[in-house]
Amino acid sequence: MNSVFDINAIAKKFPDSAETMLVDTRLTDEQEASSRVFRIYKNVPAHYHATCDEYLFVVSGRCLFSMGEKEPFEAGPGQLVFFKKRTVHAIVPIGEEPLVFLSVDTPRRDPKDVIFVNPADGTPETFIQTKKLY
Repeated sequence: MNSVFDINAIAKKFPDSAETMLVDTRLTDEQEASSRVFRIYKNVPAHYHATCDEYLFVVSGRCLFSMGEKEPFEAGPGQLVFFKKRTVHAIVPIGEEPLVFLSVDTPRRDPKDVIFVNPADGTPETFIQTKKLY
């Protein structure tokens, strides 16, 4: 299936608030790779994904991003952050603009593939909610 997605239009459709840390909408969902757009609503504690590498392109907003052993860094629109599976990462939104990412996971990331370093920080159910926004 071939498609064209208007990422900025999708980003504007996210709700103003959420019960989960993230809300996403899946664009593609193939075994080889999945892509989605997501908005972050709350601080995302240290976690990792066991099955996929992740490419995160900042569409809007700013954040402090922690990744592996690197010092936390500020990421903003137009920047691409890449990390391999099992890399511990955390995200803290900063500023007033909604923090929205375009994500490509290789291979496909199952929505339940999120492991928090401190299990008390969350579960797959408190991590993300998926909505069809296009």
